[in-house]
Amino acid sequence: MAEPAESIAEVVRAVPGVYDLHGGMFGEVATYLPRRRVVGVRTDGETTEIHVALYVGAPIRETAGRIRDDVTALVGGVVDVTVEDIVPRDEPS
Repeated sequence: MAEPAESIAEVVRAVPGVYDLHGGMFGEVATYLPRRRVVGVRTDGETTEIHVALYVGAPIRETAGRIRDDVTALVGGVVDVTVEDIVPRDEPS
């Protein structure tokens, strides 16, 4: 069974316009699990922080709203979305 942070990351990456999750300015946004971490997701069960990079041209407010809605449907509580970067579509992943 996947950890909640891993499930959240999967849902976020499936949103159109999302390039990937982002660790924040110093890589501080993450959930630490045994032998691994989920970058860009931090949750305490009541509040979930999502930090992302979007593709150029993705509508920022609409994409952030879709992320918030999809994650809220998955875990409930308060979901805060921060767009950290905008990435050209030809950027290698």
